[in-house]
Amino acid sequence: MTWSPFAADIMTDPANGHATLLQQCPVHCCNDFDPPFYTLSRYADVEMALRDIETFSSHFGQGPRFTEPLGMLCDPPQHTYIRRLVQQAFTPRAMQALMPTIETVTERLIKDIRHGPDTFDFHDDFAFPLPVIIIAGLLGVPQSDLERFKHWSDVQVMAMGAEDPAVFETEQVAFYAYMQKHLDTRRREIARDRKVPSDLLTLIANGKDDTGAQLRAADAQSVLMQLLVGGNETTTSLITNLMWRLLEHPDQWSELKNKPTLIDSAIEESLRFDPPVLGLYRNTTRDVTLHDVTIPSGSKVYVNYAAANRDPKVFEDPDSFDIRREHKRHMSFGLGTHFCLGSPMARLETEIAFKRLIKHLPDLELMSTGERIAPFFLWGRRKLPLKKC
Repeated sequence: MTWSPFAADIMTDPANGHATLLQQCPVHCCNDFDPPFYTLSRYADVEMALRDIETFSSHFGQGPRFTEPLGMLCDPPQHTYIRRLVQQAFTPRAMQALMPTIETVTERLIKDIRHGPDTFDFHDDFAFPLPVIIIAGLLGVPQSDLERFKHWSDVQVMAMGAEDPAVFETEQVAFYAYMQKHLDTRRREIARDRKVPSDLLTLIANGKDDTGAQLRAADAQSVLMQLLVGGNETTTSLITNLMWRLLEHPDQWSELKNKPTLIDSAIEESLRFDPPVLGLYRNTTRDVTLHDVTIPSGSKVYVNYAAANRDPKVFEDPDSFDIRREHKRHMSFGLGTHFCLGSPMARLETEIAFKRLIKHLPDLELMSTGERIAPFFLWGRRKLPLKKC
């Protein structure tokens, strides 16, 4: 079977290959990447792999290449103490405190669009700046550096799936140096008993490992990078994908405007139908045989969330986008030990965004489907041109 995530039709729309994987090849070996990797696509197999972290380990990273175990992308116990440290910024209380900031930024961006040209790019003018402003603020990045910050976020993502990640090394080194400077400054301020913000940067600067020692620089940098990418790239795609599909289905956009209580349901359907992260990787610690295919120990395994979200054994009429759908648990934020830490913030930002969009920009028209973002394991629009009607 010749399915490949790099094939032109799959890059255009990954859903083009889901039925083939689910029906014909639930364990697929892809040799179009170095290293080759296996793909799991059925809901039950994805669920099993995400829960069995002893067999499907994150020890060598959750990207397609084998990497040094760092930050939260490790197995316990290292994952546990770092996650416990950072999750303080994503509690319900923390989200409640963040709401006014999200609302203020959202209102400002919408005001700029309303007073701007009749045509605009939804990604560039709204879906990108909203989450990047929020996560940058939590990481101590000044507004003046937002464009550089977003650029570095894009670089981190592109490097993960690039044929030759070395081409991004100079930019990655610059990002690490930039964030290390912020981290060192915050640590000095803490040491001098200066009043500092109670944000993510402070949590990481104060962070200790399980021996009580300060977090290693490599672990701190890894966590900062993970928060940077997770805190803006995926939320940008969630907001953009949802608007794209709603305008593709004008009846559902109209229904949402008339019944804003459907916003939460619409968000979950967007996550199921168009997961911003199509899947992440695990590393086998032993031979695993599934569906008469043996995955050797030490293999990379692509855990395909997007295909699992279209499994007809779990979701009725899975290839239809329906904001009225009675929701079952999708896989778009992962599952188990490595469930996405930032999911509450992504949902909150998207909920606030669409409440304000419905109120202030109810009459929008899709000019084209724009362009998709480049990395093969992510899914979103890097351009989405709209028109104010």
